[in-house]
Amino acid sequence: MTGPDAMVDEFDTVAGWTATAIAELGEDHAIAGACRGSGVPSALAWFVEQLGLRAGQTLLDVGAGVGGAAEFAARTREVDVVLMDPMFEACRAARRVFGRRAVVADGAVLPFADSTFDAVWALGVLCTVPDQPGLLRELRRVVATGTGRIGLLVFVATSDDVRGGPEGNDFPTERKLQRMLDDAGLRVDARTTLADLPGPPEAWREQVRRVEALVARDHGDDPRWQSARDQESAISGLIGDGGVVGVLLSLRLSGQEPRPGGDRRQVRVTSATT
Repeated sequence: MTGPDAMVDEFDTVAGWTATAIAELGEDHAIAGACRGSGVPSALAWFVEQLGLRAGQTLLDVGAGVGGAAEFAARTREVDVVLMDPMFEACRAARRVFGRRAVVADGAVLPFADSTFDAVWALGVLCTVPDQPGLLRELRRVVATGTGRIGLLVFVATSDDVRGGPEGNDFPTERKLQRMLDDAGLRVDARTTLADLPGPPEAWREQVRRVEALVARDHGDDPRWQSARDQESAISGLIGDGGVVGVLLSLRLSGQEPRPGGDRRQVRVTSATT
């Protein structure tokens, strides 16, 4: 799930800066700050409920970033979370902030055994990867056969000609997304959109603002900060203009076998470290 330099600026460099800002502001800013505006409580609560997460279950967060979304699940349902991200600094930042297990890996080649996790989610990740079908097949492979659930937040293009998005992003249309889900052997259990859910409460917004303000104070003169801001502005603009829609999906495994693909290495989850 690597990409152009702008994606490294957005997802890797800023992740490390964010962890430092959270450390300065305090633990009460950790979840909101680590979500960095991409995860909101209503959406995370929707996934926790729809995936049926229960205490003691295992959840893999693919493309976890600094780990705010996974920590929300861990604290609300006492699930055992494992974080995975292709960016080294993001994994290191997640460990600094939350002390969770994290592994640097490509989403299309997950280093976990088949049927390892009770649930898996990938939130806002699909559009950033070059091998979208491969990612979906891997999510299916590592989730528990028969009982496993998968959560996806996908930014779906409302037409075949979406322009002006952030570098390194490819937004699937509804038709393409459904075809990929079918090919991966996944079926939709529940669906909603970000627009249908309440926005974050003011306290959450304020925590995000404070974290972002500290990052800007310390790194606003760094061109990588501006690059990351440009990426964030591009996706916000697309959402605001209706070019893409944030779609939340709760998925289960269908009887269809996924097409061959992926590296099925048998690596135990306990070996996952940055």
